[in-house]
Amino acid sequence: MQLTTELIRKTRDGESVNAEELTAFVQGITNATVTDAQIAAFAMAVWFRGMTVPEQSALTLAMRDSGRVLEWSGLNGPVVDKHSTGGVGDFVSLVLGPLVASAGGYVPMISGRGLGHTGGTLDKLESIPGFVTRMAPDRFQSLVRRTGVAIIGQTEDLAPADRRIYAVRDVTATVASMPLIVSSILSKKLAEGLDGLVMDVKLGNGAFMRDVSEARALAEDLCRVAQESGVRCNAVLTEMGQPIARTAGNALEVAEAADFLAGRQQHPRMREIVIELAAELLVLGGLESDLGRASGRAGRRLDDGSAAERFEAMVARQGGPPDFVEQARNHLPKAPVTGPVTAGRTACLAEWDMRALGLAVIALGGGRRRAEDEIDPSVGLAGLISPGVDLSPDSPLCHVHAASEDAFEQAVLQVREAVRWSEAALPQTKTSAIRARIAGADVKAE
Repeated sequence: MQLTTELIRKTRDGESVNAEELTAFVQGITNATVTDAQIAAFAMAVWFRGMTVPEQSALTLAMRDSGRVLEWSGLNGPVVDKHSTGGVGDFVSLVLGPLVASAGGYVPMISGRGLGHTGGTLDKLESIPGFVTRMAPDRFQSLVRRTGVAIIGQTEDLAPADRRIYAVRDVTATVASMPLIVSSILSKKLAEGLDGLVMDVKLGNGAFMRDVSEARALAEDLCRVAQESGVRCNAVLTEMGQPIARTAGNALEVAEAADFLAGRQQHPRMREIVIELAAELLVLGGLESDLGRASGRAGRRLDDGSAAERFEAMVARQGGPPDFVEQARNHLPKAPVTGPVTAGRTACLAEWDMRALGLAVIALGGGRRRAEDEIDPSVGLAGLISPGVDLSPDSPLCHVHAASEDAFEQAVLQVREAVRWSEAALPQTKTSAIRARIAGADVKAE
């Protein structure tokens, strides 16, 4: 107890804290000898004083070691993963994991649920009938060894200290503390036993980070602490100020992911992001020597059906239908009320408010306002058009999939309010979804 009080005092006063002190503190969190009040005091001290990179690394490793750390001896390829800071219509993980597995990597992806206006990978996958996202670590590892990829939720014995710290942060206005964000993200990812990690840091009006400088600061912190903690890590800043896919909503995104993998329909911005992240992981894992060769390899695996085969095998081995890629729409739930949202005017769509679209999906029942809320996997938005398109009054902006007529009408209003119009035609210029790349090895420690 006295050691914990001294740790809080030193953090509050901006004094240096060593790894032994932080390890003892996290052990106390795990065995319940540290109280919620003490966790709250520490979190608030970090909020005001921050932490050095060595301190963040020590906290991260202690949180990682508060539970089981997966071990992968005997594999013939690297163990790699990615983490996204959250977006709207972002099903990258569903495609990226199988793609990297088809190119020789092993991807033990431990994912989360929707947060705020952004969607969650687990919520998407659970729209597939029978798909299991909760399982014992031994079974999880067995699936990764067999298939090259599996996607599950955090288990009770992986980074348990993080769950308790986060619960306290959530009710003490310290969730947004950068050092605690970094340690929370990395403790769970490092518990996977990774050789390499890529961070997909979103920015724009549909992301938690609105501008490049804010996103870059988080990306650099994540890279510094990961490298300090012994895991090679790069980051990619990707644009979430316009759609990267044509859908937003759980089952709708899964159906689009199946189309993407089968080559039936690929949104160019989604393809650009997936290939970029896959290339980063292939280089970090030592499967390719440079990003150019790695991009080519990823593109070939995507186009020849190898990634689709891995995805279908993963779905089947986690309890879903064995023919899912070809028959996705026959297996997924369908909303009873569907229809278009028309433009209602002659103008050019200049910009989407992506956060507003995410909130529209939540209002339809496709996300949570509270942790205990149940999700309707069938609802959402489909056929989202990209900015720069000239529209007539009857042109569809998207199609709403709703559980009721009232919910449909409300979503129509929300979608229309999410549009910024231009009366003049805009130039048809293609902009990259990749805003910047950060090589972890080049980020200097602070």
